[in-house]
Amino acid sequence: MARRCELTGKGVLTGNNVSHAVNKTRRRFLPNLCNVTLSSDVLGRSVKVRASAAALRSVEHKGGLDPFLASAREENLSLQLQRLKREIAKSKTAPEVASA
Repeated sequence: MARRCELTGKGVLTGNNVSHAVNKTRRRFLPNLCNVTLSSDVLGRSVKVRASAAALRSVEHKGGLDPFLASAREENLSLQLQRLKREIAKSKTAPEVASA
């Protein structure tokens, strides 16, 4: 499984460990990924996502999953969330059937 955030696309970075003697060895900076379940208010269902802690803070700041996906760029989202974003957009534009 790739170490990549499904919401923001944040992935592994590389750099150097630098000792006191200034010896440089390669290291990896891993994103802080969490397995969470987020709920879509528009669709009325939940989605399991592997997202970074920073992305979860952004989702909360935007007011939930639906507003976050509306403003997110498609190339940063996973395939599952790209489909979800399209479903949300489609359900928002579909005419509401009013029951009398």
